Amino acid sequence: MLNGFKNFLLRGNVVDLAVAVVIGTAFVAIVTAFTNGIINPILAVFGGSNELGLGFQLVADKPATFIQIGPIITAALNFVIIAAILYFVLVLPATHAKKRFGPSEDLTDSEVLVQIRDLLAEDRDSAGGRHGF
Repeated sequence: MLNGFKNFLLRGNVVDLAVAVVIGTAFVAIVTAFTNGIINPILAVFGGSNELGLGFQLVADKPATFIQIGPIITAALNFVIIAAILYFVLVLPATHAKKRFGPSEDLTDSEVLVQIRDLLAEDRDSAGGRHGF
């Protein structure tokens, strides 16, 4: 039981995933600091003179009924910034590299089997038919 768990942890995919989660968490912290330090003060300019920020009050003189719109905008901007950076820094270059260095065409299963058959036939012919095919 423990041997299976050890094998699971030592697989390359698990380690790569753990690294990705740690780097992603650090990246989210950077983007959150950016939005808290720059975007939120800009949104506060539009919030009017109240201390609660950008939003509106449902019931007058009850601060607990204040609906904050600023944090929603901040979260949406966090998402858009993170998604854009991940796309332009990771996904787009990986796609470009795959097109450049990967196989030039996508083969169907049948085409791959035909290529395997042809390679086996060549191997058999070059060995003088000694494989017993």
